[in-house]
Amino acid sequence: MSCDSDPYVFTTDALPNDPRFLPPLANGLLGWKVFDSIMHMGGVYNGEAGDCHRADIPCPLAAKIETEEPAQHNYTLDAHTGIFSHTLSSASVTASQSLYCHRFYANILVMEVLLERRVTSEEPVVVNLVTSFDPHSKDIQFESSPDYKGGRHIEGQTAKAEFPGGSCPTVHLIWTPVPSTVSLPPEQTKARWGFILVVANSLEAAKSSYDEGLNLMETGNLRPSHEKAWKELWLQSKVEVTGSETLSKAVVGCMFYLLSAFPSIHDTSSYFGGLSPGGLSNGGDGQDYWGHVFWDQDVWMYPGIALFYPKLARSVLEYRVGTIDGAKDNAQKQGYKGLKFPWESAVSGREVCPDDIYGQQEIHINGDVTLAFQHYLYLTEDLSVFTEGKGREVIFGVADYWVSRVKWNPDDQKYHLLGVMPPDEYYYNVNNSVYTNTVAKLSLQFAVELADFLQHSAPKEWQEVAERIEIPFDQELQYHPEYDGYSKGQPVKQADTVMLGYPLGLPMPPEVRRNDLEAYEPVTDPNGPAMTWGMFAIGWLELGEAEKAQRLLEKCFKNIQGPFQVWSESSDGSGAVNFLTGMGGFLQAVLFGYTGFRVQKECLAFAPLLPDEICELCVRGINYLGNQMDWLLRKDDVCVILREQTGRAGNTNPHKLQVVLKASGAKIPLKPGQPVTFPREAGCICKMDPPTSCWPL
Repeated sequence: MSCDSDPYVFTTDALPNDPRFLPPLANGLLGWKVFDSIMHMGGVYNGEAGDCHRADIPCPLAAKIETEEPAQHNYTLDAHTGIFSHTLSSASVTASQSLYCHRFYANILVMEVLLERRVTSEEPVVVNLVTSFDPHSKDIQFESSPDYKGGRHIEGQTAKAEFPGGSCPTVHLIWTPVPSTVSLPPEQTKARWGFILVVANSLEAAKSSYDEGLNLMETGNLRPSHEKAWKELWLQSKVEVTGSETLSKAVVGCMFYLLSAFPSIHDTSSYFGGLSPGGLSNGGDGQDYWGHVFWDQDVWMYPGIALFYPKLARSVLEYRVGTIDGAKDNAQKQGYKGLKFPWESAVSGREVCPDDIYGQQEIHINGDVTLAFQHYLYLTEDLSVFTEGKGREVIFGVADYWVSRVKWNPDDQKYHLLGVMPPDEYYYNVNNSVYTNTVAKLSLQFAVELADFLQHSAPKEWQEVAERIEIPFDQELQYHPEYDGYSKGQPVKQADTVMLGYPLGLPMPPEVRRNDLEAYEPVTDPNGPAMTWGMFAIGWLELGEAEKAQRLLEKCFKNIQGPFQVWSESSDGSGAVNFLTGMGGFLQAVLFGYTGFRVQKECLAFAPLLPDEICELCVRGINYLGNQMDWLLRKDDVCVILREQTGRAGNTNPHKLQVVLKASGAKIPLKPGQPVTFPREAGCICKMDPPTSCWPL
């Protein structure tokens, strides 16, 4: 397949005019925008409270190849391998520079340079390596340390802790020195150079990783081990669209950048710094939300990855578990019980939002966090994350918070949440945000359910508040107002009430779902954040209106700043860059919209529908109850293949599954390696002979 037709290869002969749209390379620990003099490391922040931001780390591999003679340039990001390359062709030489964040050895960043002589000559061929590296940082006071095995070494500590008494992380850099030129002598036709940079939090880890990098270079396994790790990831998940090249590239780009933000599936360090809107390559002081973790992680980025990779999904949950102490502190400072997860989170879980009102009022974050835990349990039935993994402390702590936060109104005999900010941040200090109250209701119900699973005695208040919390609804207009006092037609910043249907799954008649979509679509800010239109698209797909959904989803294409499929938060290119939140929303529209997948308590429901321009949608590697499935959706039928077990699916004893079709009630067992084809209609995947129905109300 040529580069022009391969949706995994993004190539151009000119770099973007705006350097913000250069491709970011990341591996869940390190993040770097190619050629940039600055990089970042997960969990390394500088500044206290609202001043906390990702600490800038200088990048010694910030170098470009150049020649004195005229040359043609090509720049390619290969999503198959996670390698960015710059190829320069002049009359005398072809020079190639390859850059990658190692996908397996997370502390290592690599630059490789290859020179190939094009003509025989008695003159040496010289290529310049023009560097922008400066070994200083405004966030870390670096000092030179003794060289290590030929590598330069600097170390430093961030200037200010996230909270008083907190620790300031140490950062060590060891790297292969980068010369100002590389050359081919007259008698040589080809030569290759390798340069590695190691970034670590301790001297021991830095030396160990540098030793590993040197050994990999010596054995010729540095690049192959990286490519192997990416290949393994793509074997476990692929989303391929036939019929729209633009959509196909967009989906691949989203998957690639989201996967780049997660740690390796083989990572055993149990440390992961969470997912920020602009990813690891962005988030310095004053830009891209300072690298903080929002609801974006749990609601927007997480679901599309959790559908394929239980281990990566669990890393998100473990990040939240690691912030329990901070969440407890937040709740106490607000005068409530339980846990209050921060609107903006760094390492400790204490609130680091620069503007106090968001941390005080945008409390739906609590329900957003528990929704991810619920999603994981239903996909995996893995209770260990709630027992030894301490996930139950998250779920029960959030439930306690809701109970202490609500106010009882004797007039309507309902519980109310007062003085909140909904996801639509145009409004604040409102009462009974319909999204906030609904997600609170769901998290309370899940707390009761989990307590039953774990044979834990649940306080009766959890169920009582869940049953009697106010969910605003206009009986006359038959739609959900965004909050008490909202007037139909008021402008809206982003997806809010339309998320009641998906992802929250609040039961409602189709006409109410339609009324919500029609009420909010025309008043939603066309320049709002990129994830919004994916939620509208999912809503219209639920109602069978594929072409209307497609028109809305295509609005997202304006947020993709080519040629490297880098997203901006807003369609005019402004806002956060490499906007993973928007990618997550877009990917959900494909994975949960076209397929109709809904992760439910006892089944994975589906209701496939494709727009006219898409001939086929192939989704490989869906991971459900320890099984991996490949799905092929066509206009009139669906084919599902249960994969042969390889031991990677995350469950050593996977459940036997069946397809149950809703209209006919037909039950079709799924057997490994045997394709099952059925007419395109709604149904579900569930265990053989499930105990109860899983159909939504």
